[in-house]
Amino acid sequence: MQKLYVAGIGAGSPGNMTRECYSALEEADLIVGYTKYVELVKPVFPDKEYLSTPMMKEADRCRLAVEEALKGRTTALVCSGDSGVYGMAGLVYEVSEKYPPLEIAVIPGVTAALSGGSVLGAPLTHDFAVISLSDLLTPWELIEKRLSLAAQADFCISLYNPASNSRSDYLRRACEIMLRHIPGDRVCGYVKNIYRDGQESVITTLSRLRDAKVDMFTTVFIGNSSTKVINGKMVTPRGYRDV
Repeated sequence: MQKLYVAGIGAGSPGNMTRECYSALEEADLIVGYTKYVELVKPVFPDKEYLSTPMMKEADRCRLAVEEALKGRTTALVCSGDSGVYGMAGLVYEVSEKYPPLEIAVIPGVTAALSGGSVLGAPLTHDFAVISLSDLLTPWELIEKRLSLAAQADFCISLYNPASNSRSDYLRRACEIMLRHIPGDRVCGYVKNIYRDGQESVITTLSRLRDAKVDMFTTVFIGNSSTKVINGKMVTPRGYRDV
């Protein structure tokens, strides 16, 4: 049966790619992906054939990958981070329903909440929620509800897609929602360009986070009531009693 890998390539550096992902891309005859993610993979596999699509063409990208796999070419559709966390895995399965059967193998990768967390220290050692601030596929009213409830439940929170050219004030709006339930001095942090050129990490407070200059390649972290700064790192204790 024809085979399609949906592979999470992790953070920006090749060293953050899992061995399973590396093996899948090595096996593939063709690698498909969003233009920026294809450019991250090319230096590792310079002799592969590539097809890319721009942002906002996710369904077209998945159809392209499915159609190429059905031609008998082992195909890999690459996603940043993990292929199942805001990745293409679910959409590939949806698209594939309209085509003849093919083997789909979802290859996990290190999502930004984990790779970004490692840069800041250990902000997600306890229960946490991951919320995207992009309202392209989710109504803002539902995002507001999730932010409010996660804050009330004292989760550590990781925010994806905190801003873009058309959503420059979304992080500020999110912080104002959470400030209804969380004190302004709550330890927070953010990481830009995780494990890529231009990486930048900042530890701050929720009040100051409102004015942070972030973009779609930034991952934001809001601590819970136990989160603190230890030797310049953001740390959420697990709660071991014998420390």
